[in-house]
Amino acid sequence: MAAKTPLEVAQYTAQAGVKKAQNPVSSVLILGFLAGAFIALGFLLDIRVIASAPAEWGSIATFIGAAVFPVGLILVLIGGGELLTGNMMAVPLAAITRKISPATMLKNLLLVTVGNLLGALFVAFFFGHVLGLTADGVYLTKVVDMAGHKLHDSFLQAFISGIGCNWLVALAVWLSYAADTMSGKILGIWFPTMAFVAIGFQHVVANMFLIPAAIFEGHYSWGQYVMNFIPVWLGNLTGGALFVAAAYWMVYLRKTEQAVKPETVVPAMVSPVEAESRAMWSKQA
Repeated sequence: MAAKTPLEVAQYTAQAGVKKAQNPVSSVLILGFLAGAFIALGFLLDIRVIASAPAEWGSIATFIGAAVFPVGLILVLIGGGELLTGNMMAVPLAAITRKISPATMLKNLLLVTVGNLLGALFVAFFFGHVLGLTADGVYLTKVVDMAGHKLHDSFLQAFISGIGCNWLVALAVWLSYAADTMSGKILGIWFPTMAFVAIGFQHVVANMFLIPAAIFEGHYSWGQYVMNFIPVWLGNLTGGALFVAAAYWMVYLRKTEQAVKPETVVPAMVSPVEAESRAMWSKQA
């Protein structure tokens, strides 16, 4: 199974961030809508699978739900989509390497936020509420319970939970970039994504589906959702931009950005002896 080295992944990710930031607004919004819907569908699958599980199963039910949730991120990264949490790693890395401006980075993140929100709300309203997949019975009970746990966190708790979430999700994206085969990408995506769901960290896009799904059924309020959205958004940004993008930039890309002295560059077709003699001659000159 072929895989890029960490240095190659860092270089690839920085370039991917540039491409993401340079996409037309219409493309960003469409791909953002799709990504938001894909993550929502993964969460909907999670709920439909585990809502009726016996209480005796305990955390095993949580693991089963976490095991099916990654289908959303697989659809995003292989099928195509612009997901906020992934962009919070790739686009900041492009900015850190000075390939794009901070303003361009922020514009992309805001546009993707809007697109993801529309996609997640579409699934929550039409599939969850209108179709009734989360509107009653054990499914509604599960949605309300899960949303309540998210909203119960304080600002600081939600922020820290957001960091943990996107540390793992950004690494899932990173590992998918490292793999050159579809099977390798799926494995790279699955494990970190499963881990964040099983742990219970807060994902801003997943919450765009979960909490509104509960609101559409008369539980909680939009004001409560906004007070959850802000710290989770900031925590996800910190997890992706600082704990993944900046960390790997420090290790792998910072040195490569330093200027290379002309005399140290060895042409591909020049022998080592000839290259050494040229370097000595240039120093004497």
